[in-house]
Amino acid sequence: MALKLDGLSPKELETLIRDAQARMASARTTHVASVRSKIDGILKAEGLQLVDVYPIRGGKTGKRAGAGVPKYQNPANPSQTWTGHGKKPAWFLAALKKPGTTEASLQIGGRAPTAKAVPRKIAKRAKKKVAK
Repeated sequence: MALKLDGLSPKELETLIRDAQARMASARTTHVASVRSKIDGILKAEGLQLVDVYPIRGGKTGKRAGAGVPKYQNPANPSQTWTGHGKKPAWFLAALKKPGTTEASLQIGGRAPTAKAVPRKIAKRAKKKVAK
């Protein structure tokens, strides 16, 4: 099927592209459903499950350890949490703009660094310099 694109206006080309993309998405969905039904039929005929044919490697599901555990909480709305992975949520960025708010202060359980942590770090650096 050949289309003459030379005489089309930009609006007509955009419409054509949009229609083609919609048709492509529909065709892909239909194709995936067809392949899935064929695979299901083969598995059922053989008395197998997908896990039997494609076992999970090493028993791992592919998720990072602790990926779903929330690490930060919105002080204004405790139901809003963030794991620390991925894009920072809007409430997190807005909270950081407030004076005196740090990432550590937004951690769940008040895991803000203690006052002792800073001097230890400085003391360690001083020891290294003296040793040289």
